[in-house]
Amino acid sequence: MHIVYIGIGGFVGAIARYALDGWVADRVGRSFPLGTMVVNLSGALIIGILFALTIERAALSPELRGPLMIGLVGSYTTFSTLVLESWRMAEDGAWLLATTNLAASGLLGVGALIAGLAIGRAL
Repeated sequence: MHIVYIGIGGFVGAIARYALDGWVADRVGRSFPLGTMVVNLSGALIIGILFALTIERAALSPELRGPLMIGLVGSYTTFSTLVLESWRMAEDGAWLLATTNLAASGLLGVGALIAGLAIGRAL
């Protein structure tokens, strides 16, 4: 049954990713994949919080770890899309945008993870 819960988390995470990415892109345009960046940063924040709560503090049941961290957040974050979008920008000659996308997502992602860990540890 545990694998079914991971699958349900994956379904919810994938739908949430699609909805948030589209919502951001509809508001700021699609020339830069800001929606993907927002998803990746919020996913890093969420996984930091969940890690702190499930692993470090044992505040959440271990049975929730798989469905939340693997299913929900694993399908919600979009690192593979980040790499693909950056590669496509580079192929189109937009090297500065591609590099900015990778660097900003990496650096801000670490910052979001640290913030998530701090929030999770403070709860």
